[in-house]
Formats: sequence, C-alpha cells, structure tokens
Amino acid sequence: MTHPHGDGVRVRVPATSANLGPAFDCAGLALTCHDDVGFSVAADGLEVAMTGEGAHSLPTGEDHLVVRSFRAACAELGWAPPGLRVVAENRIPQGRGMGSSAAAVVAGVVGAWALCPDVDEVDTAAVLRLVTELEGHPDNVAACLLGGAVLSWMEDGGARAHRLDVDRRIVPLVLVPAGTLSTHVARGLLPEVVPHRDAAHNAGRAALLTAALTQAPELLLPATDDRLHQRQRGTAMPASLELVDRLRDRGLAAVVSGAGPSVLVLADGSAGDPLPAVLEATPEDWDVRALDVDPAGACVSGGTGEISSR
Repeated sequence: MTHPHGDGVRVRVPATSANLGPAFDCAGLALTCHDDVGFSVAADGLEVAMTGEGAHSLPTGEDHLVVRSFRAACAELGWAPPGLRVVAENRIPQGRGMGSSAAAVVAGVVGAWALCPDVDEVDTAAVLRLVTELEGHPDNVAACLLGGAVLSWMEDGGARAHRLDVDRRIVPLVLVPAGTLSTHVARGLLPEVVPHRDAAHNAGRAALLTAALTQAPELLLPATDDRLHQRQRGTAMPASLELVDRLRDRGLAAVVSGAGPSVLVLADGSAGDPLPAVLEATPEDWDVRALDVDPAGACVSGGTGEISSR
C-alpha cells in the first residue's frame, strides 16, 4: 500500500462474516457493506464525529475503538499528531456478527499508517499482526484488511493470512435481526472440550469449504455444516438457530454470521435467485441484505488517489 501524503486520509473498511460454518476462528469473508472513516491532523485535541450505526451510543473520546487503534499504531510507528479529527460514517450494524469491531480496529490502524508522514509503504504484515493483537483473533480483521475470503492462523506468535478469490457465482445474503449479541457472551457459551468426532467432522468440512468457495459452489451446503460452535451458543440466539435450520432444510447454505445473531446465506447463484426462498423463510422483522463479496478489503483515499491494502 502506498502512503497517500497529506493532512487527511479516508479509510473504507468492509463488513465481514467469520467462521462460515465449520472454520471457527480461521475463516472470514469481506462483504460490500462499509464504514468510511476520515482522519486528519488538527492543531491540538481530539474530535470524533459520527453518523449512522452507533452514532448515538458509541463513545466520542479516547475510548472510541477507532481512536484506540489509531493510537496503538502511532505508538508502534513512533509518531503522534498534535491533534486528531475523526469523522466516521458507519453502515456496518453494531453487535450483529458482521465485524463492526474488526472494521473499527482496521480503520484506526490503517488510518495511522496512511497518515504518518514518516511512512512511504504500509507493511501489511505488520498491520495484520497489530490488528489481530487488538481484536484478539485474526478471522474478521484479516478479511477486513485483505478482502475476499481469507484463511488465517497464528504462527510464531503472530497472525498469518492467505486470501482466496471467491467464485463469482456465490451470492452472499445477510439476515440481520433487531437484537444484538456480545461476542464476549457468545464465546463464554463454548465448551472447553469437544468430542474428537466433532472436531474431525469440522476439519473435513472446513477443507471442503475452501473448494466450495473458490470453484465448486454446489458444495456449499455440506461444506458449511458445523458441530463445534453454533448449536452450543443456541441459548443466546434461539431465533437465529431456528432460521439457520429452516434455511438449510430448504437446501440453502445458512450459517450463523460470526458470533451472531445475524445469519449468513452463501447461495449458488447459478442455481437460481435465492432471494425469494430466503425472504419466505426469514421473519418479517429481520433485515435481509443482498450483498456481494468485497474483493478489495481496506482502502485508503488521499492525495495520491484510491489504494488498497492488498
């Protein structure tokens, strides 16, 4: 990523869906729903302005996640602006399993790298390491940073990631309920030990998922079957699990999106328009969003034009 020199930059970050069924904590998918965050150097102090999702509930000081992430990156870079202005247009739903916190972390870190006058090239590996440390796991942040479908893992104390080009026939739909669910609460429901047969089942389906995402979308239904984490968290989101079951019974590859409670459907577009069947199965008070896979990941605009983290 080339550094866009100037006093202000704008970072666009995509929503993400993690796990994709069996690939718990190691797979994520970037989606075409975005937050846009502008960063500019001010004479002093901090100003945070927001519109859209969370505008009336998120903090507007140093405890804002974008600001905390920006400061963490500045500390690593050995640079700090005299003052900072942050303007955020939030479109990613908060607390719905669509990677809103990952987007905030990536926006803050990438914004610092892009704005720092001492940086000519953004080190994507260094950014991935830091955003993973801040988020706690790499699946959402890696997909948000790199775009497409991303496999991620921890090795030698740091995060690693491999990007996949998603088959163009795949149509993602996200079904968003009105209620929220804390990732911390959802993770707290997971068992400490799982049966070996269930672990083996998920390993096989996660391997199959790679083929389904890249070249064989007709395999998406079996490839998204999970035994390790969705059912175990059902008490926190019974309506989501009921919807997943209803959609899968109709032949649609439905999974809980991240920690929930949103539901992700990965449809094979070559088999016909999935939207009517999804709408028929989904409760009326849920928001059905027909999206695309975001191939670009985090993008920065500045004095040198549009650039991508890839």
